[in-house]
Amino acid sequence: MYIVGSYALAVIFCFVTMLCWGSWGNTQKLAAKSWRYELFYWDYVIGMVIFSLIVAFTAGSMGAEGRPFIQDLCQAGWGSIGWVLLGSVVFNISNILLSASTSIAGMSVAFPLGVGLALVMGVLNNIFFHPTAGVKTGLLWLGVALIVAAIVCNGIASGKVSNEQRDPAQNRKGIILAVLAGIIMSFFSALVYNGVDINNFRSPAAGMLTPYTGMVIFTVGVFLSNFIINTIVMKKPFVGEPVSYSEYFKGNGKTHLVGMLGGAIWCLGTVLNYICAGTAGAAVSYALGQGAPMVAAIWGVFIWKEFKGAKKGVYGLLAAMFCLFVAGLALIIISGGN
Repeated sequence: MYIVGSYALAVIFCFVTMLCWGSWGNTQKLAAKSWRYELFYWDYVIGMVIFSLIVAFTAGSMGAEGRPFIQDLCQAGWGSIGWVLLGSVVFNISNILLSASTSIAGMSVAFPLGVGLALVMGVLNNIFFHPTAGVKTGLLWLGVALIVAAIVCNGIASGKVSNEQRDPAQNRKGIILAVLAGIIMSFFSALVYNGVDINNFRSPAAGMLTPYTGMVIFTVGVFLSNFIINTIVMKKPFVGEPVSYSEYFKGNGKTHLVGMLGGAIWCLGTVLNYICAGTAGAAVSYALGQGAPMVAAIWGVFIWKEFKGAKKGVYGLLAAMFCLFVAGLALIIISGGN
C-alpha cells in the first residue's frame, strides 16, 4: 500500500484534506436549488463508499510495504472493526447535523462553528488517546487557541448578519445544530484510530487495520447507519415538511452525481488524513485537516455571498477570522515539525 514518507509531504496532504473537508459543502449548496439536504445526504454517503473502494483497490493495494486491502480485510479483528464502525456512527450523526446547519445558516456559519469546535475538542481527544512523541504541545495549543478566537469572530459576525438579513429564530437553530455537530464530531477520529494501527503502517499489528481498510469499513458503517439516522431526520426534519424515499428516486442523474461528488471529495480528504496520521501524528494531522472552516468560510463569503449587504464591521470580523485561522494553522504545522 502507499505510505507517506516525510513530514513535509504529510503536511501537504493535510492541506489537501483541509481543502476537501472545507469544499464538499459546495455540492450541497449546488443541489439545494432543487433538492432537500436529507436526499442529498444519501448520494453523499453513496459517493463516500464508492470512492473508498476505488482508493482501497488502488493506493491501498499497491507497493511492497504494508498489507494490501484484501489481505488486511481478511485478517481484521472484530474489535478493530467495532471501533471503526462506532466512529462511523458518531461521524454520521454529527455530519447530518452539520448538513442541516449548512442548509439553515449557510457554509460560512455552520463550518467555522461546527468544524472549528470539532477541531479544538478533537485535538484534545487525539492528544489524550493517541499521543505522538515529538509534538510541541505548547505551540499546538497556541495554534488551537488562535483558531478558537477565529471561531468567536465568525460567531459575532453571524449574529450581526442574523439581525439584518436572516430569520433570527432559524439562524439560532442553525448555530445550535452546528455546535452540537462539532461536539459530537470531535470524537469520531479518536475512535477510528483505536482500530487503525497508525504507529506502524509498514508492519501493522495483527488484527489492526490499515488506513485504507479502515476507510472502507468506516464508509460502509456510515451507509448502514444512515438507514436509521437519516430516515429519522427525513420523517422529523429540522426545517420544512417530511420527505419520503419516493422523492429520492424522482431526482435526475445530474443531481445524484453532484451529491456523490461531495461524498468523494470528503472521502479523499479523509483518506489522506488517515495515511498522514502515522507521519505527522494523530493530533497534528487532525488539526490541520480541520482548518476546513476557513476554506468553507471563503466559499461562503466570496462565492455564495452569504454575508452580502452586511455592515462594514462584519467584514472586519471576517478578515480577523481569516488571519487568526492562518496564524493558528501555521503554529500547528510548526508544533509537529522535527
